[in-house]
Amino acid sequence: MASDTLQSTSHTGWRAWLLTDTPASRMQARLGQLYLGWRTFRSNPLALIGFLIIVALVLMAIFAPLLAVHDPYAQNLDLRLRAPGEDGYWLGSDDLGRDIWSRIVHGAPITLQIVAIVAVTAPTIGLLVGTAAGYLGGWIDVVLMRITDIFLAFPRLVLALAFVAVLGAGIENAILAITLTAWPPYARIARAETLTIRRADFIAAIRLQGAGPIRIITGHIWPLCLSSIIIRVTLDMAGVILTAAGLGFLGLGAQPPLPEWGAMISAGRDFFLDSWWVATIPGLAIFIVSLGFNLLGDGLRDVLDPKRKSA
Repeated sequence: MASDTLQSTSHTGWRAWLLTDTPASRMQARLGQLYLGWRTFRSNPLALIGFLIIVALVLMAIFAPLLAVHDPYAQNLDLRLRAPGEDGYWLGSDDLGRDIWSRIVHGAPITLQIVAIVAVTAPTIGLLVGTAAGYLGGWIDVVLMRITDIFLAFPRLVLALAFVAVLGAGIENAILAITLTAWPPYARIARAETLTIRRADFIAAIRLQGAGPIRIITGHIWPLCLSSIIIRVTLDMAGVILTAAGLGFLGLGAQPPLPEWGAMISAGRDFFLDSWWVATIPGLAIFIVSLGFNLLGDGLRDVLDPKRKSA
């Protein structure tokens, strides 16, 4: 009983320390902001579900060799097209007798690799282009934004198909193609944020102190653009996964025998009427992960978007 009271008092003390209106250090202020953001995030049950889905995807990718019950590349034509639960195949087997569950598990690292690379490279390119256009203005703004408009004029999948047709099939080229088609929205967001920030009084004060454009952009404008970029990144990851799956479905992404989910759907489409699980289960994996990113993005928008907070 005394220990419970002590723990409650300690918890109350930590919460009061985090929520104080007069933080004693910058670290305390940042920890308080993180705590408030976590409280907002956990109050959204759908966001928590999305977060758990993404955590499950990461854990599946890390522990894929332990979770797989069969070799994802081993073929056994005597056990082809087994229904879920038959002969030790939890989710059935495909047309070559390979275990679908094991291939789904080993496909998680591929999906995570695509998401991670695009999530780092595309926003970085967009942030560079958008902030340079918004801050420098003039002919630089016109040229960069017209290039951005050209990329935005084409549907993402069509443009990715064009790049892959030029670069050649393969997962590396597919990632490059998706990156080249994903950066324009981030450039638009960064430019809009920069146009607002550059007129702020504190930017004028920093400029009067002798700070140059590079220092102002990297040290003061980029940090203020990050929240909007992070929200957009999380919401865009579902589209990235679908684009990668579309390229894999068309045979332009990951090549056999890699267990990429889009390629698995393509391999199972000829057996859909008699062996529905071969194509349906990879499709469900894509659906669940895409849903997880969308739910997580909505939750992060509630936490990071100051416009929604003020509303």
